[in-house]
Amino acid sequence: MLRQIESFANRSPSFTDDDRKTVVLRKVGSAELNRRSVLQGLGVFVIAAQFMPTSAEAFETYPTNGLKMPNGVVNDPHIFVAIAPDGEVTIVAHRAEMGTGIRTTLPMIIADEMEADWGRVKIVQAPGDEPKYGNQDTDGSRSLRHFIQPAREIGAATRHMLEQAAAKRWGVDIDTVKALDHQVVHRKLGNRLGFGDLAHAAMSLETPARSALSFKTEQEFRYIGRGQVQIYDLHDITTGAAIYGADVNFPDTKVAVIARPPVVGAKIKSINDKKARAVPGVEKILRIPITPLGSKFKPLGGVAVVAQNTWAAMKGRDALQIEWDRGKYGTYSTKTHEKELRLVASKPGSSVRKQGDPDGALKKAATVLSYEYYQPHAAQAPMEPPTALARFKDGKIEIWAPVQSPYVARTDTAEYLGMKPEDVTVNVTLLGGAFGRKSKADFATEAAFLAKEIGGSVRVQWTRDDDIRHSYYHTTSVERIDVGLDENNKPIAWRQRSAAPSFKSTFGEDKGVQHDIEIGMGLENLPYEIANIGAEQCPAFSGTRVGWFRSVSNIQRAFSVQSATAELAVELGKDQKDFLLELIGPARILNAKACGLPGEFWNQYEPYKEFPFDTGRLSNVVKLAAERAGWGKTLPKGEGLGIAAHRSFVSYVATVIHAKVEDGTVKLPSVHVVIDCGFAANPERIRSQIEGACAFAMTTALYSGITFKDGEVQESNFHDYEMVRSDNFPFKVNTHIVPHPFSVHATGVGEPAVPPFAPALMNAIFNASGKRIRNLPIKGQLRS
Repeated sequence: MLRQIESFANRSPSFTDDDRKTVVLRKVGSAELNRRSVLQGLGVFVIAAQFMPTSAEAFETYPTNGLKMPNGVVNDPHIFVAIAPDGEVTIVAHRAEMGTGIRTTLPMIIADEMEADWGRVKIVQAPGDEPKYGNQDTDGSRSLRHFIQPAREIGAATRHMLEQAAAKRWGVDIDTVKALDHQVVHRKLGNRLGFGDLAHAAMSLETPARSALSFKTEQEFRYIGRGQVQIYDLHDITTGAAIYGADVNFPDTKVAVIARPPVVGAKIKSINDKKARAVPGVEKILRIPITPLGSKFKPLGGVAVVAQNTWAAMKGRDALQIEWDRGKYGTYSTKTHEKELRLVASKPGSSVRKQGDPDGALKKAATVLSYEYYQPHAAQAPMEPPTALARFKDGKIEIWAPVQSPYVARTDTAEYLGMKPEDVTVNVTLLGGAFGRKSKADFATEAAFLAKEIGGSVRVQWTRDDDIRHSYYHTTSVERIDVGLDENNKPIAWRQRSAAPSFKSTFGEDKGVQHDIEIGMGLENLPYEIANIGAEQCPAFSGTRVGWFRSVSNIQRAFSVQSATAELAVELGKDQKDFLLELIGPARILNAKACGLPGEFWNQYEPYKEFPFDTGRLSNVVKLAAERAGWGKTLPKGEGLGIAAHRSFVSYVATVIHAKVEDGTVKLPSVHVVIDCGFAANPERIRSQIEGACAFAMTTALYSGITFKDGEVQESNFHDYEMVRSDNFPFKVNTHIVPHPFSVHATGVGEPAVPPFAPALMNAIFNASGKRIRNLPIKGQLRS
């Protein structure tokens, strides 16, 4: 699925008009506030570090997998920075903004390293152009991990060029000048030149060699790691001035809604559009080719109603009379499929890890305990449904859309339309939520197809019903865990069988096997110190489009492993936190060979030497979360604490939830989340992401369940696909960040807090009520 890696090319020495196409939003300066008081006031707590390396210096090299991503990494300041004569600094954000704050954080790092005043910085959004900007896939919780050091290099190179230009103007050695607070000063004479005064001369210079650059020490950081810079678009977001997908418009733009196949791959047998054409405002009825399952991100196809406005288009679609040939997946049923998954999970599967002799140890065990956990499909359901505007003019397509991967959208659309990629432009708006859904830009391709058909401008608008019924769903799964105990009740064997359709089925023929990515998300890398560990994947086939979802397969793995751990602790009469730490064992680096893997761990594609699985860091977050939550304290009847921990996206997270169960409902007085994500470049956004992850994960645990009957999704909107709301969101989410110097690699933040939430909640519910939940979502299970 990864596109071919391309070598770096020489970059354009200046901005072009294309770089400034998207809307530039209002700047928000940083507040001059005390860092610790700000973070504590926001419920963010900095924990005394226990894993401080010997050096706090910035890495001269910061190895990640960024260079091996499609189109790699670009760190040329001429691509990302422009300085105007009045001193205004323009920085390009090449990653999509969907709430993570990355559109702020990466430019903030550049600004800090180049000594720019944040109040004089303007940010513009890059179009989809990876050969120019480097990889733009905003997913996998890797934007900061891959670009924190390149961003510093861009800033340091720009600072060097400004200092070089000042030294040349004054006729002095470059070592005698220094960039400081949007100026370059002479160290001895005190002469000063503003960035604007040096703009032309500095930006005309060649990009300096990496060896010529110097980097700030951490003590010199003004913005990085301080937690004082608000997100750049905050004012416009809160006042309604921000530009999202549906906000882009042109006077001649038509609106289209699409009647898509009710079953993936279903074909049109007959259509009567007479009543639809009679709806006032409807202008055209157009067919979009049907695509089968396995067609990557191509549109599902169907019948588009193009109209003068959204209401007319929707009413026209309602009036269509379509008879469908339901095809191969017309019998797909959640109830039947669940039974199939449970059946295959009860039988031996294909081994992905064999440490010791798990099967033999289970046969010899004095006691064998078995646990089985189920999760149905789930929809991402971002608050902003998919939408895109496309304009066809002079043989070229230009798109405005809230997409996570704009270059993929560009190349996929070009292929679908039979056009050259250079004849397609994709502009990125703000994303009103995404969670993996908007990395598949089928909706942008739909708009481009229709714009080309009518020879003008079209906005395709998905409704909430469209989004829930035609998504790329999180996989469904059954996870079966068998644990063998010796005569002293010590675990001697742990075997997990996973039956889950793979997102590989979205890209081609479905062979019923999981991708290495899915296997690597908690199946092959169980961090427990047990002599015999087995992991198997069982054949599972999909009946719908499967795609990535916030945290992907980590969700079901953490749910099953951490739930089983707590269940086993109860069975053995042990404290659940202490037993979890006992199973994790002493601090060590997991070794793939010693763990019985045929190859290396899948590790977010990151180099294992720099990003190893350190069980000491996992144990540490467990201990800290328990300490901060007051683990072991006496609670009233009907209340309980639950704990869970998981490593994902090369970060370590532990969660303790305080649950109150009453009359079949759950309330959460508090949640404590400890995250060890290496160097914390933007603590304010870490807090925001942890809170958002709790809302997302709580929704998944309580409500999220997509069910199929006769191939069709049964849910349609928030009345039957519910969300966590203000009346049952945790009363307080406490975020605790394990501090590290810059030399400890920054790791993922957007997704890692999702996986441990559900098992921590289920464990808390059990400790409060005595009822064990093994099937997600909870819905009405507590009332039975």
